[in-house]
Amino acid sequence: MTSEPRVNLTNCDREPIHIPGSIQPHGCLLACDASAGMILRHSANAGALLGVTGELNERRLETVIGDEAAHTLRNALVRSTDPSRPALTFALPLASGQVVDVAAHIFKGTTVLEFEPCGALIAEPLELARTVIAQVRKIDQTGKLFRDTARFVRAMLGYDRVMIYQLGADGAGKVIAETKRGDLESFMGQYFPATDIPQQARALYLRNPIRIISNAQFTSVPIVPVLDLSGEPIDLSYAHLRSVSPIHCEYLRNMGVGASMSISIIVDGALWGLIACHHYSPRALTMGQRVAAEMVGEFLSLHIETLRARQNLHAAGHARQFLDTLLRDANRAADLEALLRDRLPEFKALIPCDGIGMFLQGQWTCEGLTPPNAAIPSLLRFVESVADGRTWASHRFSTAHTPASDYATEVSGVLVIPMSQHPRDYLLLFRKEVIETLEWAGDPNKTYDSGPLGERLNPRKSFAVWKETVQQHAAPWTEQDRQFGEAIRAAIVEVALHNSELLASERAKSDVRQRMLNEELNHRVKNILALIGALVAHPTVESQNLTDYVATLKGRIHALSLAHDQVVRGDGGGSLLALLDAELSPYRTAPDAIVLSGPGVILDARAYSVMALVLHELATNAAKYGALSRPGGKLVVSWASDAGGACDIVWREQGGPVVSPPSRTGFGSVLIDRSIPFDLGGKSALEFLPEGVQGSFHIPARHLSLIETEVAETPLAAAAEPFGGLEDLSGITVMIVEDQLVIAVGLEQILVTAGAQEVLTVGSEAEAMKLLARRQPDVAVLDINLGSGTSLAVAEELSQRKIPFVFATGYGDNNTLLGQFSQVPVVRKPYDAASILINLQNLLPSST
Repeated sequence: MTSEPRVNLTNCDREPIHIPGSIQPHGCLLACDASAGMILRHSANAGALLGVTGELNERRLETVIGDEAAHTLRNALVRSTDPSRPALTFALPLASGQVVDVAAHIFKGTTVLEFEPCGALIAEPLELARTVIAQVRKIDQTGKLFRDTARFVRAMLGYDRVMIYQLGADGAGKVIAETKRGDLESFMGQYFPATDIPQQARALYLRNPIRIISNAQFTSVPIVPVLDLSGEPIDLSYAHLRSVSPIHCEYLRNMGVGASMSISIIVDGALWGLIACHHYSPRALTMGQRVAAEMVGEFLSLHIETLRARQNLHAAGHARQFLDTLLRDANRAADLEALLRDRLPEFKALIPCDGIGMFLQGQWTCEGLTPPNAAIPSLLRFVESVADGRTWASHRFSTAHTPASDYATEVSGVLVIPMSQHPRDYLLLFRKEVIETLEWAGDPNKTYDSGPLGERLNPRKSFAVWKETVQQHAAPWTEQDRQFGEAIRAAIVEVALHNSELLASERAKSDVRQRMLNEELNHRVKNILALIGALVAHPTVESQNLTDYVATLKGRIHALSLAHDQVVRGDGGGSLLALLDAELSPYRTAPDAIVLSGPGVILDARAYSVMALVLHELATNAAKYGALSRPGGKLVVSWASDAGGACDIVWREQGGPVVSPPSRTGFGSVLIDRSIPFDLGGKSALEFLPEGVQGSFHIPARHLSLIETEVAETPLAAAAEPFGGLEDLSGITVMIVEDQLVIAVGLEQILVTAGAQEVLTVGSEAEAMKLLARRQPDVAVLDINLGSGTSLAVAEELSQRKIPFVFATGYGDNNTLLGQFSQVPVVRKPYDAASILINLQNLLPSST
């Protein structure tokens, strides 16, 4: 036999309190269609309260309450667009002679009309509300605000007890202010479990800020019919007459309460708490009194928001002072991380705490009472899961992070302040355990058996104070603590931003340049491939045999590689002459085909990069379509410095094909036309004359400097002939470490042709180490970069074995090399037979 499942007050969360199917008996209700024409449902007491007889459903509204009253209510509904703000009509005379107050709203296509007996004149409760609001407006301290508001509401409405009840983050509530009849026990400072207000009740408090129970002993009045023809009940979420849960009524009776009213305090869109009113005998409020209470509740909510805003401003001012000091010091600090760690005592003083720790860039620094070092990794993993870029706090940390129970006597409270968007950069403030006694209004942990209300539970019958000693509990973090935490977070982020604002600007420009360079890279690759194709198809001399042709072609491709390498290495700026030489040397067809003339000019990094793009485009166009595309063509590039120190460059082509302007503007044309004006603030002009292209370019003085050496009018040197006599590598074993198979095979052919006895090729560092474990090569060629790694470990092994080697690289510099290998020869890709063989010969013992 299985036991019955234990139940607790969370069963209340399943009760559909917004569709109870009934109302309280101090008024009546009519439900009509959306135009307030036809009555569809009514409360069973409607006929008696409205002074009419007979069936009400399916009748026109005006036949029940009169034409004038129906017309008045329809006009009122036109003014009401929000069901949470019902249209109110006071002292409305009905056809029956009755005078009533009416609240009307439309929700889910149904017009809900709530009739209550006409109360006293509306002027008196409204005047009382104005007086209360005027008094409350002057209060600028939260403690006094809550005490005085409770006193004013009791004076205005006459309830025996008025409490301000604040909800905590865990859902439990605490009475923070109270005024009462002298003979009643006090609830001040007592806690009420979160289950006392079920979740669906909290949702209704947000929708409908006023809830009144005139008599806790009331017998509900059913809605006729409870369900419409579609089987749907009427939704009374915004109805003031809505019947309430029998469980709640029993809850009130157990407290001895005969009537109650609650006014929602809504701050920043969330339920902050309640103004809870209790009376120990039945008590009904008129509609005017209820409206006045609603006005006071809304003003209190706004005033709390105002005081919060003032506290925020104060915290911001305090943070600004702190930030100013931090920024001032950060401007002089060489190490920002060290500065922040040195400021730990100041951070600790800003928010009351017993200890503080900072985890920044993988390093933990702490001061005061903090968790043991062994617990920090687990703590940080938890913090990452909850912080999410915002401050996070707990005064009962062990309930959120179970391992914290081990050190709860030292640290029970934590305030987490993220220091950046980078995970695991945090400032953590700690508070020690404070053992205290909470006074609960009834045992919050007690469970109950099912009672006469069926599956729903009997609420607590005892409200005697239940004292509970709370351990592993720190002093709670206040709203101001959290505000200061946010201020610290903002200050640290601003310091980091202040230190990187210049980098951010450059980064944005770099992104633009990167996109442009990506396009240029694509453009260059296509140009290089096209140029190589042209070189292959165009022998320099018709009488050349195949061997000479291949040698000449290798020399030109190697020269093209060197030119590209010079451009890549020009990121830091350099000589204009060197740049021209690098760009134009692959295209020379005769000793006098290219002439350069001008003074010594050094371009800065930006100008060098821009001119490299422009000159490359001009050179490739000249080689493909212009003066350098046929024998006899000539290019003259001259430059001079003007009086202001600027440089004017002239590009002249002649002797090539007849030139005609291009039919469309491509990416290359955009580079030539716009790069110098846009990036350098200079000028650029290009003319397509029939005899040849002519260009003029003006580079401002701020992007260049002059050197004394003058450049005479000099033809660009003729291309060096490829290496003719291959060195003899007979009897030599060579190890190649290269991750690109095509490149490795090409190098193998060079070495085998030179007579190498054996060539051992591997593609990774691991394979190389395995090979060295069983073989001893005479010399080695190591590609520095091997995709995901390098060959430096292989170099170290070769050095220990005293086996000579050379490095090979396709990159433009040697920055990847360690200092210990700075003297090792470097051969650049693509491999040139002469270069690789001469370097290997120089390493062999026979060459010494």
